[in-house]
Order: sequence, then C-alpha cells, then structure tokens
Amino acid sequence: MGNSLQEQLLKAGLVNEQKLKQARADRRKQIKQTGGRPTAEAQAAQAAAERARAEKLARDRELNRQYQEKVARRAAENEIRQLIHTHRVVRDGGDLAYNFTDGSTLKRLYVNKDQHAKLVAGRLAIVRQDNFYELVPAEIAERVQAHDASLVLVFNRSRDEAKPDDPFADDPYAEYQVPDDLIW
Repeated sequence: MGNSLQEQLLKAGLVNEQKLKQARADRRKQIKQTGGRPTAEAQAAQAAAERARAEKLARDRELNRQYQEKVARRAAENEIRQLIHTHRVVRDGGDLAYNFTDGSTLKRLYVNKDQHAKLVAGRLAIVRQDNFYELVPAEIAERVQAHDASLVLVFNRSRDEAKPDDPFADDPYAEYQVPDDLIW
C-alpha cells in the first residue's frame, strides 16, 4: 500500500521502466518550462475547485440560516405556549356562555360572572393554545399578541387604550348609551 502508483503499475507489468523514466523526465521538463507555476489546465481546475468550494460554503450558510430560523421559531412558540400555560385563569364552575369567533367558526366558552365581567372590561382575554382556548390576563394577552397576533381571539380594550388608527375612534354615536336589556 505504501508504494506509489508508478511502482504499483510497474509491479503489475502495465508499464516498463523506460516509460516510467520518460514520464518523470516529461514532468520535470514541464515544471522547468513553466517556472514551477501551474499550467493553464491546472489553473482552470483549481479555479473550478475554488468555485465549487465557495458554492458549497454559500449553500451551507443558507441551510444553517434556515435551521437557525426554524430553531428560533420553535423556541418562540414554546415560550408562548409556556406563557399561556403558566398564566391561564381557571374556569371551573362557569355557568355563563361567552360566544366568540375563531376564524369563521363560532365558539362558546363557559365562564363565571366575574370572569365574564373582566372579559367585557378588557382585563381578561381569550387566547388559543393548540386546540384549546384559555383565559389569560390582559398583560399576558399583550405579550402573546406581540409574538403572534393570531393567537389572541378576544381582547376587549377600552376607548382610552384603543389604537389611534381604530375605526371606532371617530364614531358619531359614541356618546349615546345602548340599553343593556336590548335584545337583537
């Protein structure tokens, strides 16, 4: 195994000693003529190898960037899931149905009277966690909304906290009170 390719070919009988000496002499002449510089073919091969190496490096960087984005996205999703889970409000004994929409689907969540009042006042919000709906405090709903607004389904804000681009900000009927016993 330690033998060079030339020695192996010589032992196998594929070349003779004369051809081996001639090949060595040709190689020495070629190096002497070019002054130790590589030939045009060798330079082209070296340039192609360098291009391939640069392309592979760029491809590896892009794959690494995509992987890092995927890891960051999963970490953010887990952080949101943990945030909702640790700050959820327990809904045991809920007898009032609170209706809301999730996309185009009408959903119903049973809450107690105090939770219903807090939902209407904007101190509680309804968020989606996987396939479940949870009640969370308003501060947590704001943090969840900063990460992913599609998870916050119901978050009633008062007029003071409404965004300036709120379409109801210049409502001409805002000063008229709607009776609470009005049934549609």
